[in-house]
Amino acid sequence: MTSDVEPGTTRPGGRTARVREAVLRAAGDALAEHGFERLDLADVARRAEVGKTTVYRRWSTTTGLVADLLADMAEQSVSRSDTGTLHGDLRENARLVVRTLTDRRQGPLFKAVIAAATGDERTAEALRRFYATRIAEWAGCVEQAVARGEIPADTDTHEVIRAVSAPLYYRLLASGDPLDEAVADRAADAALAATHAGVYATSSG
Repeated sequence: MTSDVEPGTTRPGGRTARVREAVLRAAGDALAEHGFERLDLADVARRAEVGKTTVYRRWSTTTGLVADLLADMAEQSVSRSDTGTLHGDLRENARLVVRTLTDRRQGPLFKAVIAAATGDERTAEALRRFYATRIAEWAGCVEQAVARGEIPADTDTHEVIRAVSAPLYYRLLASGDPLDEAVADRAADAALAATHAGVYATSSG
């Protein structure tokens, strides 16, 4: 009998947890090396040094495996910073995004997952959940800035965080322009300026 529970929505313990960790690490390595199109459950099982039947029974498809990988990545992601100012927090957010996207493993991994999401709805939904989790985490720094009176009270906190990372992903996926700390700081500064100007206000005017 198959389960209707989405992979990654429950947290296994003991040996099951160790197997999941090994398989997800192997899946991430395979995605970074070869992309989604060449992702193969048997290859992942070999890399993880677990039985093929274990992988097929738990994840059944490559899309199910990627969905679980994204859930795990959201759980393991670095917590948001708290520098005491919105300017500092947004710069830390942007620099974290750049470090991730330029990492030798994480950069290709994100490219592979995003490419897969363009053609598979299950992967796309998993990717949306991943980013929703990360945006909600960092939106807290914008909420604190509202409480401190730094920015307008009606600021859409999630939109501010999206504005920071959007130009960075554009460089990764579209323009191919360099990604570095200076670019990260400029993205954060632009989002901050727009926030102060009321661009992300939730009210109509």
